[in-house]
Amino acid sequence: MHLTNWVSFFFLVFAVLLFYSYPIIPFSYSSSSSKNMAQETPNSIYDFTVKDIRGNDVSLSEYSGKVLLIVNVASKCGLTQSNYKELNVLYEKYKSQGFEILAFPCNQFAGQEPGSNEEIQEVVCTMFKAEFPIFDKIDVNGKNTAPLYNYLKSEKGGYFGDAIKWNFTKFLVNKEGKVVERYAPTTSPLKIEKDIQNLLGSS
Repeated sequence: MHLTNWVSFFFLVFAVLLFYSYPIIPFSYSSSSSKNMAQETPNSIYDFTVKDIRGNDVSLSEYSGKVLLIVNVASKCGLTQSNYKELNVLYEKYKSQGFEILAFPCNQFAGQEPGSNEEIQEVVCTMFKAEFPIFDKIDVNGKNTAPLYNYLKSEKGGYFGDAIKWNFTKFLVNKEGKVVERYAPTTSPLKIEKDIQNLLGSS
């Protein structure tokens, strides 16, 4: 056999031996990895822990079995007065039936929520008379977006992209912790009342 052929033959044999002697990663590894990734993917809002206005951890699983309206709020927005007024009406009317409003202050829209948590709580409770839970001030867009809001946006995108467009964007969540609807900032809370009633009436 010609020398060139011998060299080619040698490298072919070497490659075959190397292939069969190298440990092959079993398929179960890939399957296990996929399973772990699936476990890390949130199934509902109940998989999230957030901080309340005082900095305490709150597991959203505490709201299991309730209908929720999650809103990014601001104290100095043109929509503030009307939204708080109507949110208060809804809360007073349906809280005894298993309805909760979760308000998340956010200062990303024209700097309209500039205060500290303590200042925000004072304004919300005294000026707007809100009795529903107020949480820690967060980002709802950008690299520091709160994980809960990444999830909400992934479940219900908006027009012209998933980003939150302005203060008082609203997400309606059913009793299983699933996002069922998203409403624009300009949507009056009272216009959501029928949808809330439907979810409260469902078993």
